[in-house]
Amino acid sequence: MMEVRGIAVCEGCDAVFRHPHLRRREVACCTRCGTELERHRGSQRQQMLPLALASLVLFAIANCFPIVEIELRGLHSQTTLVGAVIVLGGEGMGIVSMLVLATTLLFPLMQLAVLCYLLVPLGRGVRPPGFALLVRLLQSLRPWGMIEVFLLGVLVAIVKLTAFATVIAGPALWAFAVLTVLLTKVISFNPRAFWQMAFDVDESRQVRGADALLPLAADPPSAQAAMRPPLLPAPRAAVEAIGRPRRFRTAASIGLRECHHCGTAWMHAHDGEPCGRCGTRLRTRKPDSLRRTWAFLIAATLMYLPANLLPVMITQSLLGTERDTIMSGIIYFWVSGSYELAALVFTASFLVPLFKLAALFLLVVLAQRRSPWRRQDRARLYRVLEVIGRWSMLDVFVVSLLAGLVRLQGLAVISAAAGIAAFAAVVVLTMLSSISFDPRLTWDDDDKSPKSDPP
Repeated sequence: MMEVRGIAVCEGCDAVFRHPHLRRREVACCTRCGTELERHRGSQRQQMLPLALASLVLFAIANCFPIVEIELRGLHSQTTLVGAVIVLGGEGMGIVSMLVLATTLLFPLMQLAVLCYLLVPLGRGVRPPGFALLVRLLQSLRPWGMIEVFLLGVLVAIVKLTAFATVIAGPALWAFAVLTVLLTKVISFNPRAFWQMAFDVDESRQVRGADALLPLAADPPSAQAAMRPPLLPAPRAAVEAIGRPRRFRTAASIGLRECHHCGTAWMHAHDGEPCGRCGTRLRTRKPDSLRRTWAFLIAATLMYLPANLLPVMITQSLLGTERDTIMSGIIYFWVSGSYELAALVFTASFLVPLFKLAALFLLVVLAQRRSPWRRQDRARLYRVLEVIGRWSMLDVFVVSLLAGLVRLQGLAVISAAAGIAAFAAVVVLTMLSSISFDPRLTWDDDDKSPKSDPP
């Protein structure tokens, strides 16, 4: 197995490119499918540690103080994020409560802690223990942190509560607002950059003779390959495809495999062979991609009807018991004059899951049939799905906060109902289906050039 330098492999279509380094503020995009290859990060490395530490401080404030307090006829009620999770668990919604806890507290906290753990020793010229495992963990957690969706859910819940109670914003609400801005910057940091930082550390230590590192010429080929820096792609206008004009060569067609974690390209590697840099198993395509995508997609489709037909929230008040479905909540906002919120909830909680199910069905069927129909549009569609899927958690967070906050015994009590568990299952299953789908399958039948052609 030999590392190949000077090229980059597109994760969206498997096209192979030859290109120079990026300049400031430039972004490298695949000219075949439009997938972003890399972007110039500028001084982002130096900014990450202060931003991560500031986010940890705000994270502590956001979870130690009340988010919102309500007052109704002299009775007061307030809740924190953890308090809302505990109420959900006590009402028999253990899975939903764990999902809310994981996506709003555990996963973002793990990301921030791992970032600080990696950045502090790397800044001192030391590669920390467990480096490869933690970088892979960061990449796996990226789709599942949903602080920004939770903040939007809090705002929707506040608007709903102002109709019958006095609402007072707590310190945690402002902390969550600032935390969302910081996390948007922090989580945009590509974990692959850690491999470049680790290489710089190893190279500097070798120059100084630290830790008895052997010269590169004395290391075995696998060690030399593992210590080489990852490639930095070029701006869009400078990206050069390897192959004939108007025809792209794919990594699979020339026997090249790229590690999807660290981005290193390897020639003469076999499926299942570990990457010489990070140890990840190299794969030409995601194993059993279509089968796993179909399984998650069918399960999500089966859960979609109960998610929309069953009540997601039960309100008990002096006026009686009211059972709200997702659609009745949308109608409530519309009738009360909150047209923007009605449109927002309708889009996030009804249209987006339905659109995602239909789009995934289309992508999987066409990929399975190796159809050449509108490949570039299908690639764009898949990128849209990756962005919008998480926003369907909006209703789950709204119901969770209302259930934890409205506990005014004798006046009003809100409880989560079975529909919210079905809806949360739809969101998670569609996200898993999207993650399981390999977008390179869309392009697999497009590379007709012979393998003997020179690059």
